[in-house]
Amino acid sequence: MDMTDGASPLPDCTGVGEVLSRVGDKWSIQIVVVLHRHAERFNSLKRNVPGISQQMLAFTLKALERDGLIERLVKPTTPPQVEYHLTPLGRSLAEPVRLLAEWAIGNRTSIGANRIAFDDRVAASIR
Repeated sequence: MDMTDGASPLPDCTGVGEVLSRVGDKWSIQIVVVLHRHAERFNSLKRNVPGISQQMLAFTLKALERDGLIERLVKPTTPPQVEYHLTPLGRSLAEPVRLLAEWAIGNRTSIGANRIAFDDRVAASIR
């Protein structure tokens, strides 16, 4: 690997893209943010993650559980109640996600303006 800027070579990044695609998708991020506050039941998560379908919520929860980021706790009640909460690994993700969300909120106006300026330049070059 040629590192002309003087930086040291990156460690083996095999699988990093796969992990980032899981923790970086919009539904996973929103679920982590909601669960960072406290454990939630399925319907509460559905209400607190705007726009997510029941099917997508179930799929994303299962994927996050498979990755060890959340745990599913079945309470022995009638009917059984299921709660989801972050694992220690999931909690370790919550801080970087919060920082990323703050960055996005702080820069969305700038990004929107840049998109408009870019689209205007592209449209002008086509004319």
